[in-house]
Amino acid sequence: MNLTDEQAMREALREAQAAAAEGEVPIGGVVVCGGRIIARAHNYTERLTDVTAHAEMQLIGMAADYLGGKYLNDCTLYVTVEPCPMCAAALAWAQLGRLVYGAADPKRGYTLFTPSLLHPRTEVTAGLLASDASVLMTDFFKKQR
Repeated sequence: MNLTDEQAMREALREAQAAAAEGEVPIGGVVVCGGRIIARAHNYTERLTDVTAHAEMQLIGMAADYLGGKYLNDCTLYVTVEPCPMCAAALAWAQLGRLVYGAADPKRGYTLFTPSLLHPRTEVTAGLLASDASVLMTDFFKKQR
């Protein structure tokens, strides 16, 4: 089964909802390779007390493990919010083929700091189901206050 971009992002949104239910910042993602999901994760920074346990970092490791290699050049990573610079740099090292994200992150997104941080061959699609991802984030932080 070949997933469409929207179907894959809806799976990422499900992961973000799971994160929120666990008290994590609601960012989720999936990695698609060969038309199917090979990894799914969300933020685990609270559970693991690890500031690097972002959804993207989890996904890179899971996808690399599944593929048996460190490069993700034939994969697409779908994530609900624009990656931070740490995650974008890790995606560059993994040579990700394509990045699709939902909501922009105007405070900590990689494009704010270094728009060229990703691997030069990584294709980027921004804004897919952005309003859905934004609502999750807004609702989560309203409850925190």
